[in-house]
Amino acid sequence: MADEAKAKGNAAFSAGRFEEAIGHFTDAVNLDPSNHVLYSNRSAAQASLKRFGPALEDAQKTVELKPDWAKGYSRLGAAHFGLRSFDESIEAYKKGVELDPANEQIKAGLSEVENAKEAKESGGGGMGGLGNMFSSPDIWAKLAQNPETRGYLAQPDFVQMLNAVQANPSALGTYMSDPRMMKVLGMMIGVNVSSGDEFMKEQGGKPESPAAPTPKEPEPEPEPMMTDEEQAEKKAKEDAIKEKELGNAAYKKKEFETAIEHYNKAIELNDSDISFLTNRAAVYMEMGNFDDCIKDCDTAFEKGRELRIDFKLVARALSRKGTALTKKGELKDAIEVFNRSLMEHRNADTLKKLKDAESAYKKQQEEAYLNPELADEEKNKGNELFRDGKFADAVKHYSEAIKRNPKDHKVYSNRAACYMKLAAFNEALKDANQCIAIDPTFPKGYTRKGAVQFFMKEYDKAMETYQEGLKHDANNEELTDGIKRCVDMINKGNRGELSEEEMKMRQQKAMQDPEIQMILQDPIMRQVLNDFQTDPKAAQ
Repeated sequence: MADEAKAKGNAAFSAGRFEEAIGHFTDAVNLDPSNHVLYSNRSAAQASLKRFGPALEDAQKTVELKPDWAKGYSRLGAAHFGLRSFDESIEAYKKGVELDPANEQIKAGLSEVENAKEAKESGGGGMGGLGNMFSSPDIWAKLAQNPETRGYLAQPDFVQMLNAVQANPSALGTYMSDPRMMKVLGMMIGVNVSSGDEFMKEQGGKPESPAAPTPKEPEPEPEPMMTDEEQAEKKAKEDAIKEKELGNAAYKKKEFETAIEHYNKAIELNDSDISFLTNRAAVYMEMGNFDDCIKDCDTAFEKGRELRIDFKLVARALSRKGTALTKKGELKDAIEVFNRSLMEHRNADTLKKLKDAESAYKKQQEEAYLNPELADEEKNKGNELFRDGKFADAVKHYSEAIKRNPKDHKVYSNRAACYMKLAAFNEALKDANQCIAIDPTFPKGYTRKGAVQFFMKEYDKAMETYQEGLKHDANNEELTDGIKRCVDMINKGNRGELSEEEMKMRQQKAMQDPEIQMILQDPIMRQVLNDFQTDPKAAQ
């Protein structure tokens, strides 16, 4: 919607309907308040209506949103110039030239302001001050663009006269009787000078001469005159935007071949706008033509770098390429491209795509590593080392077996046994749980888990684990013996036969139990316990 309002504003501006253009640009700003181009365009329209105050506000907003955009400072300089703030205008134009040294339009604006400032400081008297205005290097371009002065450049005597003034500004008075020079001077200072005699009277400072008229305020946009080539280029860009919009409409309708035709035409009309390439790449992706999609993204990236296009558009091209590579299954390359895109512009959508690609790549690598036969070899090596009492070495081979075949529940059971021998009870418990998760009917998984809990003095939990295992194998002696051992230790505790250290450890384990913690958080229960501690008789 913002692009549509912007396009209408551009069309009205080009037709000279500046008030209408301001309305459209304002609508676009309301829809997309972070778009610096919209403020820039509205600033130009305001300046064209001599509203330099609002033009300055829009120009300041432009450079605030996009401080590295040279054209924003051109708008700022033009607005200051219109307000006759020469120093601020010169500062803004210089910043624009610093950002884009090859921009002739900005350099011409700077030169014009500097000449105007010099003319103002000279007080308007004497030919030397005015003659300096002819030293501007862009005067020839301005003469060629103005239909009233263009023909002078074909007259050798005029060219010789202008060269003489450029070489010696003080010689301007010698040629002021020539009406052609008067016309050029009028164009330079924005005054309609009707004759050489009239101008000489004003410049001679005679008492009866009226005050010099106020210079005409400059219009920063559009340029006074566009060459045929510039007009053709402008029309081509406008036609390209129309083709892009038609392509977008076809894409939404899933008319992909039609969309590609329109994007092709847009690219032919204006090959400097990489959005046409990235849009066509999106169509190719929907069609499953990933190679052409990647090719368009590469072209868009290279052209964006060459033309120093907005980094967000460059990042979009890379992100789209990464998506195409992901769909092709080339995840490693996709991860690299996504990272490059994030270096251009950090975008939440691209960041999510990167994480998804990394997760898929990790899974892909794990699956490529799977080999049940090699897993069995590693398991057998681990078994031999376990029998030899080399438990740490056995863990290494069991771990490799799990990488080769993570669905073998017996390997987790074996590694849990190793961890128990190494007194690494937390790791042993994790492996026992994983063994049960893979095969809930495997009795050994419950005996491993129960044994770990027993050694950790968690007798109640161990007994629950053994009982759960008996549901799958009611006659399993290991599980039955495990329950007996748990009951024996619980009874010893109840009879006070445990050592002080065992009792302390048991209490600590109990306090870590989530159910006991929930009970202790109950206000009534806390009061009862407090009564037992402070006044046991009253509590009874």
